[in-house]
Amino acid sequence: MPDNKQFIIFLALISLTLFFTSCGMYKKVDQRQMPTGAVAKAKKNVEEGRGISLKGLAGGNKNTTFQFSTSNPLWRASLEVLDFIPLSTVDYAGGMIISDWYFGETAQNDSIKVTVRFLNNEVSANSIDVTVHQKICKTQVNCRINKIDSKIKEELKVSILRKAALIQKQDKEKKKK
Repeated sequence: MPDNKQFIIFLALISLTLFFTSCGMYKKVDQRQMPTGAVAKAKKNVEEGRGISLKGLAGGNKNTTFQFSTSNPLWRASLEVLDFIPLSTVDYAGGMIISDWYFGETAQNDSIKVTVRFLNNEVSANSIDVTVHQKICKTQVNCRINKIDSKIKEELKVSILRKAALIQKQDKEKKKK
């Protein structure tokens, strides 16, 4: 009986080895075509998209446009302003926040959906686009959805921009300390 277990383990190891080698994990490389030295190899890997470059992160190049969502004042302000409404899509990489349908306290068959698109990272009126859709239902099945231009759209945009300016000011003051 112990021989069967050892044989099964041996077959499993052989199968895994064949599986991993057949997936292209190990690729034959002609060493004569590879650059010599660690720096040259790393540069080649980055050029081919197989690595990362840390150049400029330690103070050299300040012209990067990459930001984490927590450091973007517009993003943070939008999430704070829209905290009253349930969100269905929050995509920092895609630059979009989409709310779920929101029913007000008084409206039974009337709801709104808010979409905020980020056009760039600057705190300005041209940096975000707010869209509001309204859904009016006469019955559960009979609904009409329209894009509306209302005070809600402008109030949300102004609130987000004001909050973003305040956050940006606070962040600058923290950096000075």
